[in-house]
Amino acid sequence: MSDLTIVSHNGQRVLTTSQLSLSYGTSSKVISKNFTRNKERYTEGKHFICLTGDELKEFRANRQFDELPSNLNRLYLWTEKGAWLHAKSLNTDQAWDAYEMLVDEYYNVKEQSQPPQSLEIALQAALEHEREIKTIKSDVNYLKDNMRVDSLQQQEIQQAAKYSVVQALGGGDSAAYHEMSKRVFSAFWREFKQYFKVPRYGDIPKAKFEEAIRFVELWRPNTSLQIEIDHCNSQMSLT
Repeated sequence: MSDLTIVSHNGQRVLTTSQLSLSYGTSSKVISKNFTRNKERYTEGKHFICLTGDELKEFRANRQFDELPSNLNRLYLWTEKGAWLHAKSLNTDQAWDAYEMLVDEYYNVKEQSQPPQSLEIALQAALEHEREIKTIKSDVNYLKDNMRVDSLQQQEIQQAAKYSVVQALGGGDSAAYHEMSKRVFSAFWREFKQYFKVPRYGDIPKAKFEEAIRFVELWRPNTSLQIEIDHCNSQMSLT
């Protein structure tokens, strides 16, 4: 984050849409769409600052940021809390990691040009800011821990489950596979969902993905079901 151009407005560090999208590994178009879809959640002055007219001209004149299109008539600047809402909308590991770095390395750095404050006011502001940061980081950790597995991880769980169940049945050519596969697959997914306390395997948190793969690899049919599988395959071998 150290390579970000510092952008300030009224003594407050902010980011342009292009800077925010670059930090989060997405596009300005996605950032704008997320904002439009969730506009009622954003408060001007708290989450963003919209510069138009003379304010935008003054911002250009200060030459803080030279990469603005010449035909731009509206510029959104995102505060720390605005960046939080965008990370929440994207809800990806990269966005959350980037947000934490922005808080530590960009937004949380105080401008030297800010007017001096009394010690009491400065201390109170610092404590309040620290409380907000702790709350936000706690929320970030909660969301990261409870994000659901993505589509590729779901596919990996499904493929591992298929392999484990087919092996338990004695292979794809076994008599048990042809006669009992539906029952055994049902038994597997029932135990899997009971163990992780989810209605469907796609609802497993990302944080438990490795545990899910481990469960699949270690799974075996219960004793009565294994006896049925063995009996079915032994009958086939006798014919």
